[in-house]
Amino acid sequence: DIVSGDFYWMFESGDELLFATVDCTGHGVPGAMVSVVGANNLDRCVKEFGLRQPSEVLEKLNDLVTLTFETEHYEVRDGMDISLVNYNKKTRVLQYSGAHNPLWIIPADVVEIRETKADKQPIGKYEYRKPFSHHSFQLQPGDTIYLFSDGYADQFGGPLGKKYKYSTLKK
Repeated sequence: DIVSGDFYWMFESGDELLFATVDCTGHGVPGAMVSVVGANNLDRCVKEFGLRQPSEVLEKLNDLVTLTFETEHYEVRDGMDISLVNYNKKTRVLQYSGAHNPLWIIPADVVEIRETKADKQPIGKYEYRKPFSHHSFQLQPGDTIYLFSDGYADQFGGPLGKKYKYSTLKK
């Protein structure tokens, strides 16, 4: 009965490992259908089109998702938020691009979270579209990275029944 619109995705090729966390609009079956469209088109971006740079993958993914939902009779505004990285296991270079979902890095020798904010635009139909930003980091042994959707931050609970929020998640 209950299906999630959140999913994770991964692709490995040689020394490169691409992975993502994705939050699709809609709940239940509509969200699950958007998830299928997203996962299939992520596969197409890397397998069929040979893309590896996260910002380029997001640009192509946006085109494919928009095309999938295009119709003559009505406007489909479904889409997704995503954090996508390409990690090179040999060089330890991490490339990141995001649509609403950030990247958190906790360096091995520091207790503070380094947050890289995502672009404030979704994958899917959006009026103020601009190119997705590209970020690159040299990771050190012991660095920890976090990718996530809004699943934890949007949960209600605790003694007062309040939303968990990102600030609490960071703590």
